[in-house]
Amino acid sequence: MKLFEPITIKGLKLKNRMIVSAMVTNYCTPDGMATEKFIAYHEHKAKGGWGLIITEDYAVTRTAGGFARLPGLWEDAQIESHRKLTDRIHAAGGKIAAQIYHAGRETSSAITGERCVAPSAVKDPTMTEIPRELTISEIHELIERFGDSARRAKEAGFDAVEVHGAHGYLVGAFVSPFSNKRTDEYGGTIQNRAKFAIDIIRNIKQKCGENYPVLYRMSTVEYVPGGLYIEESKVIARLLEEAGADAIHCSQGVYASMHTIVPPAVFPRAGYVENAAEIKTAVRIPVIAVGRINDAAVAESILQTGKADMVTMARASLADPDMPNKVKEGRDDEVMRCIGCLQGCIGENGKGNCVRCLVNPLTGMEDEYDLTPVEQEKRVMVIGGGVSGCEAAIAASMKGHEVLLVEKSDRLGGQWLLAAVPPGKEELTSFILWQKIMLKKLKVQVLLDTEVNAELIRSFEPDVIIAATGSQPLMPPFKGADQDFVVSAHDVLAGKAEAGSNTVVIGGGLVGSETADMLSTSCQKVSIIEMQPEIIKDGEANTVKYLKERLADNDVDIYTSTKLIEIGNHEVTAEQAGQQMTIQKVDTVVIAVGVQAERGTLKMLKEFACLVITVGDAAGIKNGYLGIREGFEAGLRV
Repeated sequence: MKLFEPITIKGLKLKNRMIVSAMVTNYCTPDGMATEKFIAYHEHKAKGGWGLIITEDYAVTRTAGGFARLPGLWEDAQIESHRKLTDRIHAAGGKIAAQIYHAGRETSSAITGERCVAPSAVKDPTMTEIPRELTISEIHELIERFGDSARRAKEAGFDAVEVHGAHGYLVGAFVSPFSNKRTDEYGGTIQNRAKFAIDIIRNIKQKCGENYPVLYRMSTVEYVPGGLYIEESKVIARLLEEAGADAIHCSQGVYASMHTIVPPAVFPRAGYVENAAEIKTAVRIPVIAVGRINDAAVAESILQTGKADMVTMARASLADPDMPNKVKEGRDDEVMRCIGCLQGCIGENGKGNCVRCLVNPLTGMEDEYDLTPVEQEKRVMVIGGGVSGCEAAIAASMKGHEVLLVEKSDRLGGQWLLAAVPPGKEELTSFILWQKIMLKKLKVQVLLDTEVNAELIRSFEPDVIIAATGSQPLMPPFKGADQDFVVSAHDVLAGKAEAGSNTVVIGGGLVGSETADMLSTSCQKVSIIEMQPEIIKDGEANTVKYLKERLADNDVDIYTSTKLIEIGNHEVTAEQAGQQMTIQKVDTVVIAVGVQAERGTLKMLKEFACLVITVGDAAGIKNGYLGIREGFEAGLRV
């Protein structure tokens, strides 16, 4: 495979072409020091066989950060903590680069303690504060700060640095006409807008030596009115190469087009690779492609077709830090694939939490979770074969316990199977497939089509029972809900109920809206009735954006702040702003107002003396990320 062919970036030889690009982790201290969690997280990837690891957003000044717990190299005192990181990476056989950056206007005074700065005093559409325009002397000072940070990175043992010139951060903001309105030597023409980046690269080369590799990450297309487009970016890439850049890392988007920076599952895999291919035609140095590349076969295709020289697989490395080794060893079936859910990564990140991963609960917990097999084996019964139960069974088996998994239906996956039905959610099935493969490899006994009863429990004699009995659709006693054309969203998704040409969905949460989205491709008319002021309040922002666009494109009528009054004879009456409205000639009403925990089995378990641990929806309704993590943790602690 071309993926595993070595490549050299300015004297830095990489063993393969699979790169971990930078992601904000929030694992460092507020003063930019590396922690054991930060080190262990990257060390796992090095042991997993990645060719190069690029760490996140090393702030070049104390006030340069856009997040509270970023790494920093703004002073010499920080070098030693990050040398511990590079030493561990090198000991594991890896190579590592420090991404150096300044957030510019993509931050706030609440984080930095002072007013943010930018090339021009133009507010970012997604932020609340108007930045202060940098003076020429301040620009020159920042150029020096970037160079000094690169020098510290070299002293700390980093094999290279990457200048972050993408996503609307300060360097990229100078390059872009979207944010740079200056009329001096750092504004106006392409060459002038690129001057800040060019001067930074030259300063780094001066302070670190011509042979020290400098990568540059750029947003090749910004997907905002007046932003960078590909032909302009090709000119900029050539200018950066002339200045001394040794590789171009092709990203896309700014904060105002965040959905392009972190595309969700509905977006095609490798959907931005053509931008990298265009940049490759303009430069002679290596070009790196990025953008929802989560499969080694897709990555191989990119390289084989010459669209890029390397690929970055950031979220794929969250899902499976060991992917390169598994693929190289012919264990591709064991790879946990990123499903583009955004719940554990950007979802947690956006809340100020540490980065995690839905499909891989170990991510971010490498320094805390103990996977060492136990000395005393236990008999563990897991009741429920949804993703929480399967994860509990896998974790308990990994710890060396004898595990029996019991599922009342004829297949594993539970409601996850339904979640994979709507458009753009197909990749969710890859996680169920992975769980089934691991259950088989770990020799977990699985009983399908089996109702748990006292006799079965007594015959197995469990030391621990993990109850993952899940949830059932909530069916409130709406007036008229007992009619045969009223069905649940779960039954529609499961193929147990069909919708007619005119369908009304009651409930505009994620399940209701995704069901409406699916039905809008086959029904003549679909309407959503939601009590809240807006729909899909329970989804990740980037996912919600695409879903709302599809609902609009398919002419789905959305009634928010609207209360259902009754379901009549093929009509639905609701109240909005004190006024009643009626939708007539309704063929199908789909109820999607939430779920409730399935607790019937839990009552029976009270008669047994063994330890009972309840996980997933059975312990309280939650999203997939929390449910899977809960199951995994239960399996570890039995």
